[in-house]
Amino acid sequence: MAKDQTLFFSFRSSCRVLVFLSALSSIPLLYWSYFFGHGYSYIQTTVNIENGPINLLKFPKAWNHLVFSSAPPQRLLKIALFVKKWPDEHHAGGLERHALTLHLALAKRGHELHIFTANSSFPLLYPTISNLHFHISRPTTAGYLDQAVIWKQFQEENMTKRGFDVIHTESVGLRYTRSKNLNNLAVSWHGIAYETIHSDIIQELLRNTTEDPASSHALTERLKKVIEEVKFFPNYAHHVATSDHAGDVLKRIYMIPEERVHVILNGVNEDIFKPDVSKGTGFRSKIKIPESKSLILGLAGRLVKDKGHPLMFEALQQIFMENSTFRDNVIVIVAGNGPWGARYKGLGSNNVMGLGPLEQDQLAVFYNAIDVFINPTLRAQGLDHTLLEAILTGKPLIATKLASITGSIIVSKEMGYTYAPTVGELKKVLYKVWEDGREILEQKGRFARERGLKLFTATKMAAAYERLFLCISGDEKQAEKHDNYCIYQPQFN
Repeated sequence: MAKDQTLFFSFRSSCRVLVFLSALSSIPLLYWSYFFGHGYSYIQTTVNIENGPINLLKFPKAWNHLVFSSAPPQRLLKIALFVKKWPDEHHAGGLERHALTLHLALAKRGHELHIFTANSSFPLLYPTISNLHFHISRPTTAGYLDQAVIWKQFQEENMTKRGFDVIHTESVGLRYTRSKNLNNLAVSWHGIAYETIHSDIIQELLRNTTEDPASSHALTERLKKVIEEVKFFPNYAHHVATSDHAGDVLKRIYMIPEERVHVILNGVNEDIFKPDVSKGTGFRSKIKIPESKSLILGLAGRLVKDKGHPLMFEALQQIFMENSTFRDNVIVIVAGNGPWGARYKGLGSNNVMGLGPLEQDQLAVFYNAIDVFINPTLRAQGLDHTLLEAILTGKPLIATKLASITGSIIVSKEMGYTYAPTVGELKKVLYKVWEDGREILEQKGRFARERGLKLFTATKMAAAYERLFLCISGDEKQAEKHDNYCIYQPQFN
C-alpha cells in the first residue's frame, strides 16, 4: 500500500512538473507572438526566398510562400486519401472541410483520387468527376474508420494494374500501425495534443477554482496523450502541419526530423469568399439591421464552450450594461448553431441577432455584411477556416492570442486585433475596435485580404500539396524523365 501511494504521488509530482514546464515553454512563444503580432509591418514579416535552388523537404517555412505553376504537372498521380468522414458539401468541420477542398481541387487538376471513408452520400453529388473514386465502409461503434476493412480495400486497389503513387491521411484516418512501412505517405495534423495543453490551462484558469491543478483529469490525460503522440508520430513518413506553430512543435517537442515536417497552411475557396459590397448591403437590409448601427460585429461557427462563447457573452453583457452608447450603436450578428446561440439572444434583439447555421454561399454574404469578424476560440489547435474566410472577404479580425493564430494569421496589427483570453482583455479590444471605427477597419480589411490572397487560398494550398505529393511519390524513373519535384527553383519577376 505504501509503495502504491509513493508511485501515485510520484506520478502527481511528475504531472505538476510537466504542466509547469509546458507553461514555461509557452511563455517565449507567447512573448514572441505578442511583439511579432503587434510591432511589425507586413513588409517586415514577409518570408525571404533564396535566389538559388531550394530543397523543399528542408524548407523551414510554410510552402504557401512559394509560387508553384498553375498548369497541371507533366505527371499525374494516383492518390489514396484516408479520412474519417467525407462531409456533406455544405456542412463540415475543419478537418473534413480541408479534405473536401483540397482533394476536389486535386481531382480537377487531373489526379486520380481514391477516398477511403465511412458512409457518405457525397459521392452522388459529383458523378461527373470520373477520376474521383469512393471506397465506403461502415464506421466502428466509436465512429472511427474500420482499419481492417479500409486496409483490405486499399490493398486490393493498390494491387491493380497501377498502384498508388502517394497516400494521404487526414490525422489518424489511417492508424500508425498500418502506416509505418509506407514511405510515400503524408499525414496532415489539424491539431496536436501539445498545442491543446495551452487550451487546458486557459480552461482551468477560467474555472476560477482553488483546486490543485495537478488533480485536473484533463491536464493529466493530455500529458499522457502528448507522450503517446511523441511515440507513434514517427511511424508516419511525412507530416504536414497546418500552422507555423504546429510545425515548430513537431520538430522541437516531438523530435521529428526537419526533412519530414512540412508546413502547408490551410486555404479556402477564393471564388466563394471575396468582397462584394452590394451583397453585404442587401444582406443587412434583408435581416433588418437598423441603419443607426455604426458598427457590426460578426461571429460564426460552432457556438460551444471551448470556442470561447461564454467569455464573449460575458464581455458583451458587461459592455452593454455599462455603456449605453456602445449598446445603441453596435450590433452583433451570430451565424452557427450550438447552446450559446439561444443565450446570445438573451442580450436583446436590438444588440444581438442570431442567424442559425449558414451554407458556404450564405456565409460569404454574411462576411460581406459585417465590419469585423470575431473568433473567440479557446482551442489552440490547427488553423480555423472561419478566420481565413473572413480575411479573403476583406474583413479584419479579432481573435484570441493563441500561437497558431498570431504566428500564421494575425501577424501584424494591420490585419486586426488579438487579446489574452480574459473578459477584461476582450472588453478592451471591443472598445478599441469601436473607437477605431469603420474607416480604419476597412483599411485593415484591405490589408488582410491582400495577405490572404498570397497565402490562404484553396489554389495556393492545393498547389503546395500537389508539389509535396509529387516529391514524395518516390518514382525515380519518372524523376529522371521530368523535373526533380523536391527541388524548387525560385521565380522572380
